[in-house]
Amino acid sequence: METTGGIYFNPWDTSFRDNPYPYYKTLLEGPPRTLDLFGQTVVIAARYADVVAVLRDHPRFSSVQRINPEIRRRGLFRGAATMLFSDPPVHTRLRRLVSRDFTPRRIRELEPRIRAITTGLLNDVARRGAFDVMADLANALPVMVIAEILGVPPDRYQTFKQWSDIVVAGGNTLPGQPMPEDVAAVIDEIRSYFSREIEKRRAQPGNDLISALVAAHDDNEAMTADELLAFVILLLLAGNETTTNLIGNGMLALGRHPDQMDLLRRTPELTPRAIEEMLRYDGPVQATSRRALGDAEVGGTPVAAGAECFVLLAAANHDPAQFPDPDRFDITREPRDHVAFGEGIHFCVGAPLARLEGAIAVGETLRRFPALRLADPEAPLVYKGSYFLRGLDSLKMAIE
Repeated sequence: METTGGIYFNPWDTSFRDNPYPYYKTLLEGPPRTLDLFGQTVVIAARYADVVAVLRDHPRFSSVQRINPEIRRRGLFRGAATMLFSDPPVHTRLRRLVSRDFTPRRIRELEPRIRAITTGLLNDVARRGAFDVMADLANALPVMVIAEILGVPPDRYQTFKQWSDIVVAGGNTLPGQPMPEDVAAVIDEIRSYFSREIEKRRAQPGNDLISALVAAHDDNEAMTADELLAFVILLLLAGNETTTNLIGNGMLALGRHPDQMDLLRRTPELTPRAIEEMLRYDGPVQATSRRALGDAEVGGTPVAAGAECFVLLAAANHDPAQFPDPDRFDITREPRDHVAFGEGIHFCVGAPLARLEGAIAVGETLRRFPALRLADPEAPLVYKGSYFLRGLDSLKMAIE
């Protein structure tokens, strides 16, 4: 959607989704803009200070989404509250239930298993002699890990990933258009599958996260039955999509900057800092949204009560006021509090797990394949999913 100021912002435009970063530059040059997006007034917050201000101000900017009748009837969560789309006290209650399974100690306990899965996947790559980062590693590792945490068969990861991809791609449906039938069918499959898994845990609990959530529901009604189902589905989808895209976008950045790849290979102790730079440079989550509960103001721009505010995380991570020379990929960059995982009460509860999986996947790949490089640096890239979740469809790399 263009304005007289040369602003263009259209998440449903394929060319915009494929490379939104040039469009962010104009947005970063001034205060939040108010645009008409398919008949809806939307305020776009792009500057780092404005993004942080909105995300930290949950009393004025709500995470609860407007739900149209079709989404309530056919959507993934059917109107049930989730951590992602709720405010306190509901958000506080739901987050507390899962936080114990994502503590630093619990995440460290997963490290041997994550390494074992990664090694097995890379063994397969070595045997084939060909490497598609997405198909062979980035798509598989995160969904296998979250499946094991939930207690569902990790060998079904391809089915889980297919479900996830179709649901995420449904986010490209233009506002006001009906839900695509393939998306609705997959949603029904997902809900049926996890309803059965929940009933299995009720009859025979195990040492897994679904069992723990079922116990919490049955013991003290900590969540409703609808919330329980929505919670499990959200964990599967959110627990794999962002980490998949972190690995894929990060490996692409290394492939396009061979000097940084060589530096990381020679200096593996830089891996934690490299992961933070990958998150900042080409974030797996481009944006989120909030709704103003009353008349408000962000960065000098008035926001009317009820207006939607698009919060551009990836634009904020390229704000030169916060990150010097922001378009340079530099794994030695001093950390400056990027917002790739959000900010405030909705800061991603799975961030420690995503960082660990990313570090192991990238580190083991570089160690295993010393000659790793992009198979064809000029090959066009295809992005799947939606604007909000930025991820590659394929990334071919040569290993010899």
